[in-house]
Amino acid sequence: MPRRASLDKQTWHDSLGTGFPDGARLDRTQDRENFVRWLTFLAESLYYHPSPDALAEVSDCAALIRYAYRNALVAHTPAWRRALGLPYDPGFGDLTKFTYPEWPLGRGLFRTQPGPAAPEDLERGAFAEFADAATLLHFNTFLVSRDMRAARPGDLLFFYQPTQHQPYHSMLFVGPSHYQPRGADWIVYHTGDLNGQRGEIRHLQAGILMQHPDPHWRPLIINPQFLGVYRFELLR
Repeated sequence: MPRRASLDKQTWHDSLGTGFPDGARLDRTQDRENFVRWLTFLAESLYYHPSPDALAEVSDCAALIRYAYRNALVAHTPAWRRALGLPYDPGFGDLTKFTYPEWPLGRGLFRTQPGPAAPEDLERGAFAEFADAATLLHFNTFLVSRDMRAARPGDLLFFYQPTQHQPYHSMLFVGPSHYQPRGADWIVYHTGDLNGQRGEIRHLQAGILMQHPDPHWRPLIINPQFLGVYRFELLR
C-alpha cells in the first residue's frame, strides 16, 4: 500500500531547482505510464460520459486539467469509479510511490509560488488544490518544445491570447484516443465561457486543431500566441 512520504530532507530535496520536491516526482517508469494513462482517460471520459458532479467542477480549461490530474493520483477503487460515473474500468494500475492525498504535499497539488522547494512550503501555502492556467504554466510544467511533433500523451498545449479576459489557455494532448479508433492523435480541452455563456468540453484531432479557422489557435511555431508543448514537473 503506498504511504505518504515523510517530510524529511531527502523528500524535499529539489535537485532541479524548479520548486517541485523530488519526493513528489514520479521517478518510476510504470508510475509515470499509469499516471499518464489515467490523466488522458479521465479527461476524455469527461467529454464522452460526463457526470453532473464533475461538470459542476469543470468550468474552464484549467479546471479540466485539475480534475484529471487529481483523480489520476488517487486510489482507483470500485467506489471511486462509481462516484465518477466512469463507463468502464480501463484496467490501468495505480501509482506505487504514493497515493493522493497521502503524498509529500498533503492536500496540495500544484505549486502556486516561485522559489525552490522547502518543507515550510506547506505552511506558507506554496502548494494548493487550485491552479489557474497561468499557474499551471509557470510553476507546474516545463517547456518541451514549440513543435507539436514533440508532444507526448499527457502533455499540455498553452496559448496566450492577450485580448481575452483570461489570456492563458491550456489543452491536454491525449495522443491515441481511449474511445476512438487508433490512427490519429487527439486533444481535449474546455473552452471556458463563450460570450457570457457557460463553455463546453471539446475533443478533436490534433491535425484539425492545426487548421483552426482562427490562426491564433493553431499550435504552430509561426503562431506567437502558441506558447508550446509543456510537460508536468511531476513527470520530469
